[in-house]
Amino acid sequence: MKKLKFGSLELAVLNSVARLGENAYGLGVRRDVSELLGHDYSVGAIYTTLGRLEEQGLVRSATTAPLPVRGGRSRRQFRLSAAGRKALREAEQLAARMWSYGKESPA
Repeated sequence: MKKLKFGSLELAVLNSVARLGENAYGLGVRRDVSELLGHDYSVGAIYTTLGRLEEQGLVRSATTAPLPVRGGRSRRQFRLSAAGRKALREAEQLAARMWSYGKESPA
């Protein structure tokens, strides 16, 4: 299997989709990621990243029924795939290994 590499934005978006669950829509993901990383990302940057993650098979999307208000629009809802959950777990394990590396040996 091909080893996946993530930048901070991809990882933050993947994590956001996991945390938001049923509420993982583009604008919600944007708000969540912007708050987490302390940078105001554009909607386009978030949707481009979601598209890349979907191409890699890490997230899936589906269009919802229109919102039940006059002129309500449908939304694109995202969710993690099994591969996305695995990639997120592996990224978390790698970060833990990096932070603990060398702490066991006496200095």
